[in-house]
Amino acid sequence: MATVRLLKCALLAALVACADAQAHVATTEASPFAWTFDPWIVIVLAVSLALYVAGYVRLRTRGAQGRAGRTARLAAFGAGWLVLVGALVSPLHALSEWLFSAHMLQHELFMLVAAPLLVIGRPLAVWLWAFPAAARTRIGAATRARWIRLPWRLVTLPIVAWTLHAAALWCWHAPRFFEAALARPGIHTLQHASFLASALLFWWTVFGRASEVQGSSNAHAMLSLFTTMVHTGALGALLTLAPGVWYPSCIETTRALGFDPLQDQQLGGLVMWVPGGLAYLIGGLLVGARWLMRRPPPRVGAGMAGER
Repeated sequence: MATVRLLKCALLAALVACADAQAHVATTEASPFAWTFDPWIVIVLAVSLALYVAGYVRLRTRGAQGRAGRTARLAAFGAGWLVLVGALVSPLHALSEWLFSAHMLQHELFMLVAAPLLVIGRPLAVWLWAFPAAARTRIGAATRARWIRLPWRLVTLPIVAWTLHAAALWCWHAPRFFEAALARPGIHTLQHASFLASALLFWWTVFGRASEVQGSSNAHAMLSLFTTMVHTGALGALLTLAPGVWYPSCIETTRALGFDPLQDQQLGGLVMWVPGGLAYLIGGLLVGARWLMRRPPPRVGAGMAGER
């Protein structure tokens, strides 16, 4: 009887070892330096670029007025689009499945490089011009409908956009949610979508909405950038100075590439802390420069009256 039990235990141990070996092989079969051509991502990227180019060409044929501004916005959108390609299709995406620091770099590219460049490119207006005149009229009428106009106004309020972006950052970096994103592709996709969408709303309040109105919105933009730089810097510092690894799922893959998991986490925290803070600082300087350039010059007559 004891012999039978020993045989059963040995068989069970062999099956577990075999399953573990198969899982390890399946994990390591995917190269950390491979290009990722997810069909849906490639289709969305291709369609967005095609619509923008078509809209730009149609606007360009309407006349030379404003051509320099349209060209600058095209360059901004193209640069942001290339950054998205680099983050989602290039080997960085595959490497982010192995290293936490690469994962953080990917997220920062979403939120701090691609998002502001896409906002500066004003894609919604340019995409609209890619459609025929009748379609543009129907789309324009639909966007003026109450059920679209009111939610859009709500989510583009500076305080709402700021809160959504901050919530996405802090919630997804909580160990429980980050681990869930690593374990399930659907949750991982939701994580990336929420990072990019909330960043687009945030940067819209900085470079999109604020450029349409006066100094009060420029002040809101400066405040949003400063406070976001502070709380993201705090999150980066927590990751950098943590005494232990926050995300155990990263340990095995990090060691498989010959890196120390804690050092990899510290590097990821530094990516958020230092380059991230620099990006918000640059954004603040651009908003400040725009604010100063758009302030009306003092009237000479008013100054003379004050002297009298």
